Amino acid sequence: MSDVARREGPLSGTRIAVLMESDFYEPEIFYYRHRFAEEGARVDFLTRLWGQPELTFTGHEYRAPFTVDRGLERIAETGLREYAALIVPSGMVADRLRYTEDVERLAPATELLRRAFADPGVVKGIICHGMWLAAAIPEVVRGRKIVCHNNLLGDVRNMGAEYVDQDVVVDGDLVTGRTGAHHHLFARALIDLLSQRNTQRKDA
Repeated sequence: MSDVARREGPLSGTRIAVLMESDFYEPEIFYYRHRFAEEGARVDFLTRLWGQPELTFTGHEYRAPFTVDRGLERIAETGLREYAALIVPSGMVADRLRYTEDVERLAPATELLRRAFADPGVVKGIICHGMWLAAAIPEVVRGRKIVCHNNLLGDVRNMGAEYVDQDVVVDGDLVTGRTGAHHHLFARALIDLLSQRNTQRKDA
């Protein structure tokens, strides 16, 4: 469930990864699936598959099903570079994905996010409670300007980030959104940033 019909647009040839788990916010996830495709981008939904070929998750509001067949564990360093952006959505997705069996090791999704932050060529999009996924790697947002859900305000300040009271904040290669209800504004900021990057590459 990672691909829909795409038209030619400013994001043609661009791949965007969205992390997924249960208790996702349905209006946000289904919006991403179609909105980015409108700009020509391919959207891949990634999760921890736990050795299964696919997993079906249920949404938080309406218990809507969503099947994912792409495992984030299989993405090698070169695989991550295939993506122009990595999005950590709202809801309980980040909390579920930050689970690790070995407390001395990062959860696979957190490790993927850490690698994304190490590559300025990958735009990082984190909205609402998505910042939970960065809790174990606070250095990646230390000193960065961000917004998050009000419930995470203390968390992000303890992580050393600079909270900005706006619905969407863009700080270089990092785009953050206040709540899942702001997903349309968040997506617009991501589209604008990715389109700008595509234009710069073509003009170089």
